[in-house]
Amino acid sequence: MEYKDSSEYKRRAQGMPAYAVMATGAAAAHDGLPVHDVLFDFGNVLTVWDPRAALISRYDDATIDRFLDNSVSGFADVVVMGDAGATTEECIDHMRRTHGDAWAKVYEYYAANFEDTIVATVPGSRRLVLDLKQAGFGVWGLSNWASGDFRRAVPQIPTLALLNDYVVSGFIKERKPFPGIYATAIERFGIDPATAVFVDDKPENIIGANDAGLRGICFGGDMRALRAALADAGVPVPRGTDVVS
Repeated sequence: MEYKDSSEYKRRAQGMPAYAVMATGAAAAHDGLPVHDVLFDFGNVLTVWDPRAALISRYDDATIDRFLDNSVSGFADVVVMGDAGATTEECIDHMRRTHGDAWAKVYEYYAANFEDTIVATVPGSRRLVLDLKQAGFGVWGLSNWASGDFRRAVPQIPTLALLNDYVVSGFIKERKPFPGIYATAIERFGIDPATAVFVDDKPENIIGANDAGLRGICFGGDMRALRAALADAGVPVPRGTDVVS
């Protein structure tokens, strides 16, 4: 199975500032329009994902460091495979064929304990989702995740239950930053991309969203800064800047 190369999107995303409303490509025509819907990525936007956490009960730090180094184990490659729709078994088999049985066994253990990688809710994200819903906005999810991993993760991410709906790449075999997943989400949610904003922690995925007509905000970990960026785009949420004297 061949997987699309996202390097061109990464090239176009170089230098993208965090917390700025980006409206390049097809989204440029929508710059300044009112916002009615907000779409969120999951990993490190709504929930904290730490792959080390699935491994620390079995492997030492040196082994984990090597496993997470794509040049050693091919870990990042099989993550992309899963995001694009490969099964856990296909990912294990690929790692075994390309990097050996030892690393394939580590990956098998990682996948079997994937729920442990979901270590926390990103501080402030739950409240932001609630504030948006209470203000009458559509709130949606759009994430790259292998289907098997996602099934294990769902019970660990309570914020998902607050969303109107979500699209996950592994189930539809289309991943960000490529156009198919954005088109699927827009159609499934029944939203107008001209009045929507997408929040993701990876700049290349903001470029993909812009190509699909969605304005985007690159999230850098500061929920107050994200609130300010949304407020600057006309979304009536508190900025989180109240001072108590």
